Amino acid sequence: LLDTAEILRLKTNFQGYLHLKIMPGAQKARVERAMQLADRVTVNREAPNTNKLAKLAPQKIFTEELLQPLKWIEEIRQNQSPGKAWKQRWASSVTQFVVDGIGETDLELMQTTNYLYRTLKLARTYYSLFNPISNTPLEDIPPGNPWRMHRLYQASFLLRSYPFELEELPFNPGGNLPLEEDPKIVWAKQNLLHNPIEINRASYTELMRIPGIGPKSAQSIVNNRRKHHITSIEDLKAIGIHTKRVVPFILINGKRLTYQPSFW
Repeated sequence: LLDTAEILRLKTNFQGYLHLKIMPGAQKARVERAMQLADRVTVNREAPNTNKLAKLAPQKIFTEELLQPLKWIEEIRQNQSPGKAWKQRWASSVTQFVVDGIGETDLELMQTTNYLYRTLKLARTYYSLFNPISNTPLEDIPPGNPWRMHRLYQASFLLRSYPFELEELPFNPGGNLPLEEDPKIVWAKQNLLHNPIEINRASYTELMRIPGIGPKSAQSIVNNRRKHHITSIEDLKAIGIHTKRVVPFILINGKRLTYQPSFW
């Protein structure tokens, strides 16, 4: 893989996007070389912890083969000059988990995801549904639930791009996220339905806690408020806000807006 990447970069002068997968057991020097050549590197974790990995892929070693390369990647970014890297910018890093194959809970997956985002600065975590294959030890396990994967992605985005902490995610007593609703809406129903946010005074991070408002729309609200206060739902519509999701959780100049519960 590295030889091919070197040919592309150094002999053919390939300037495009290059994503390299770092294999289990790779030595630190090879990880560093991959970081120098790629725009992004992957180390697939597969499972959230040692016990679950032993069930899914017993030939792999969780800490030494899968976690250590991700630690090296962040050490390289922190301690070495980006001048050594392609385009003077270190490669970003990502990983992937298998979902619904070995009895892992959403809490276990999100605990590891949170650590990877906060400590090892991964750009993204991916989730792949388990699919049984005949004549393998896990052939009798049913396929994974697509809705579960969808909720994990939503929760992952709340940890990565929104001001949510792991402890705020709405896990049920069994350690899983509700399948029937977006975790952000579940959180808002628990915390904002009876304590709505005043749209004209909320900070950028407070705005991002409201369902229907993301980083771009929160910034749009802040920018528009510098010119004039928001006085109606039409003002929010004008800047591209998904108002049906927003209305139950906000005040405009101290007043609640009417809404149809079925909309959210």
